[in-house]
Amino acid sequence: MQFFVLARRRTESFTEEQFEEFLGPEADRVRALYAQGTIRAAHSRGDVAGAVLILECGNLEEAEAAVATLPLAAKGMLETQIIPVRGYRGFS
Repeated sequence: MQFFVLARRRTESFTEEQFEEFLGPEADRVRALYAQGTIRAAHSRGDVAGAVLILECGNLEEAEAAVATLPLAAKGMLETQIIPVRGYRGFS
């Protein structure tokens, strides 16, 4: 099952310096989740500081658990929306 994750940095609550401390570990964790097949794609957002991730997980709880392992999420520095998606019916 696939999920879109819309993540936005909580810039109203944290400084750029606070984010900077965790950006390296965040990238490392995203790469690790990608290598294990949990993250299928990762993109930086063009509208706000944040990311869009496509996850492959068995259920919503697994997706939430994966997102919770991201350092910025663990520190409460991200606002996230996890949206389950299914194949477009026009292609079936």
